[in-house]
Amino acid sequence: MLIAANLRPVFSSVSVLLPEIIQATGMSSVSAGVLTTLPVVCLGAFAPFAPRLAQRFGAERTLLFVLIVLTVGTAIRGLGTQSFLYMGAALAGAAIAVGNVLLPGVVKRDFPKTAAIMTGLYTMALCAGAASAAGFTIPIKNMLGGSWNLALAFWAVPAALVFVLWLPQALRAKHHVAHSGFKVAGLWRDRLAWQVTLFMGLQSSTAYIVFGWLAPILRERGMSAGTAGGLVSFSITAQVITCLLIPSIAVRQKNQSFINVFLCGCAVLALIGFLYLPGWAFLPLAIIQGIGQGGLIAAAMMVIVLRSPDSHTAAHLSGMAQCVGYILAAIGPLLVGMIHSATGSFAACGVLFVLLGLGASINGWGAGRAGHVGVQVSKDSA
Repeated sequence: MLIAANLRPVFSSVSVLLPEIIQATGMSSVSAGVLTTLPVVCLGAFAPFAPRLAQRFGAERTLLFVLIVLTVGTAIRGLGTQSFLYMGAALAGAAIAVGNVLLPGVVKRDFPKTAAIMTGLYTMALCAGAASAAGFTIPIKNMLGGSWNLALAFWAVPAALVFVLWLPQALRAKHHVAHSGFKVAGLWRDRLAWQVTLFMGLQSSTAYIVFGWLAPILRERGMSAGTAGGLVSFSITAQVITCLLIPSIAVRQKNQSFINVFLCGCAVLALIGFLYLPGWAFLPLAIIQGIGQGGLIAAAMMVIVLRSPDSHTAAHLSGMAQCVGYILAAIGPLLVGMIHSATGSFAACGVLFVLLGLGASINGWGAGRAGHVGVQVSKDSA
């Protein structure tokens, strides 16, 4: 859970400081969009390597390496130049990609009878990490003499601490190669697997828009940096409610289709409300958006586990969902930056949010139907 808590501060810490970063570096809105999008692209690009790394070195040791790369990538953002910001984002994104893929499989392996509850706790840890970075980055910046780059680098500290805590576990872990090599055939041709993947990607797109652009949207609507960061943190904290509730509710249902569509509606309609409704509505919108988005994150993780017949399939389906899904997810934040650059405002982003919500709802309906992906699992003799 401590590892999971370190997989999201990279995104939300940049969000609340984006206007300061733009002013200090002179980057355009499109370049800022690339900065928020680059780690998401890396989530997709590096996800396919995770199962192979786990087979070769073991999940525990691979996660130890993830923490090393994450710490380095987060820290070098403190050097303050545009090049180091991009480099740090890429390194951190690559590390997070591998962690994202391996952790659901570890949950399925170590907690087969309580996978739903443990998935909820894992997702709660993700939300807690994102909320902490959104809420505390501005106060940390003020404590560090107004240095935005040191405030970004600060988030390497908790990652380094978790590395120290995880080191004994990784060294004790026994890696049995004979039980690690499994082939999972037919996954990329399975319709249900693609619905899980597209649901993951489209809901992730709205999540990374929240992480990357909600604070700038609120600041454009008239909020101060501290208040905007606090509201984003509050909204992400609200995600914890459904992170815990949705898995336990969903696992009792024959299918999760209605739940997925309802959550899509909450998340997207609230996001649209931030663009057009008056300021007094922002607090209830933050609650609604948090409940919807937190539920979607948990639901997307849940369907990977529920649609998989075993831990090996879960690891490969997680890799597929996060490879294709996160590349798709990267398009959303990038388009927000492009729309803002072209129009000088976030108001036109409403159409984009509607399209993302419709796509997530359609695929969430399919991914929520009971059943398993159609694959063949066999020992890899190589």
